[in-house]
Amino acid sequence: MKKKGWIKVKERVIEGVLLLSALSSIFITLSIVFILFYEASGFFKDVPFIEFISGTQWTPLFAQPKFGILPLISGTLLVTSIAIVVALPVGLIVAIYLSEYAPHQIREIAKPILELLAAVPTVVYGYFALLFLTPLLQKFIPNLSGFNALSPGIIMGIMIIPYVSSVSEDSMKAVPMHIREGSYAMGATKFQTAFRVIIPSAFSGIAAAFIIGISRAIGETMVVAIAAGMMPNLTFNPIEPIQTLTAYIVGVSLGDVPHGTIEYKTIFAAGVTLFIMTLFLNIIGFLFKRKIREVY
Repeated sequence: MKKKGWIKVKERVIEGVLLLSALSSIFITLSIVFILFYEASGFFKDVPFIEFISGTQWTPLFAQPKFGILPLISGTLLVTSIAIVVALPVGLIVAIYLSEYAPHQIREIAKPILELLAAVPTVVYGYFALLFLTPLLQKFIPNLSGFNALSPGIIMGIMIIPYVSSVSEDSMKAVPMHIREGSYAMGATKFQTAFRVIIPSAFSGIAAAFIIGISRAIGETMVVAIAAGMMPNLTFNPIEPIQTLTAYIVGVSLGDVPHGTIEYKTIFAAGVTLFIMTLFLNIIGFLFKRKIREVY
């Protein structure tokens, strides 16, 4: 009886530790959200929300400040779109090859090497975009600015390929072998099986990989801070310099803006905007995954 009682005590302690860990993660998340919105509320007491969300000029540090967030949103969406165009198709193709075509020995070597891309510091990617890719692109695009959205967008796409390919490949590998064998038995080729059977079966995991990659691109800071130009232009032209939400936040945070001023509070307003964009993206991804599961 004593032994059983001691086992029950240990189980209670373990359950308590696990519950405390789960509650602590929720508490930390809610605390971050609370601080973000609380600090941003001071900004919106001085700046009308309509001006903030619809203004086309973002010059909070000028003598006559303007607080229109649209230039930062457009810059963020432009760079993220370029990264998506690069990363999603390439990452999916790599995942299909590693899952369905690559021999075991090649897969065991190629996948760890591919995942090493995620370990490269982002500041290295930023200087690679500025000092190598931009001069290279200028040979083909003569009017390309030294700071632009195209170069960091491409590098960000390369940077998030490991996230997309690794998670997608794991999802494809989790598809039971008898599903593949059934497809082959019906006369389907390996290519047809991969695109018509494996991808639909693993689509929830692939969609999760896409969401992770897109969220990673939206939240990237150093690449765009170094190579995009730090110029808040309302443009969707990839050859022009731009500024993203994250680049602005890090620029002001490391500057000489006094704490508590309206200029300082702009970083929390930009942070709330970035938070809402990411949350909206994840909600769409969740609904999309649920819809796909109902279809398949």
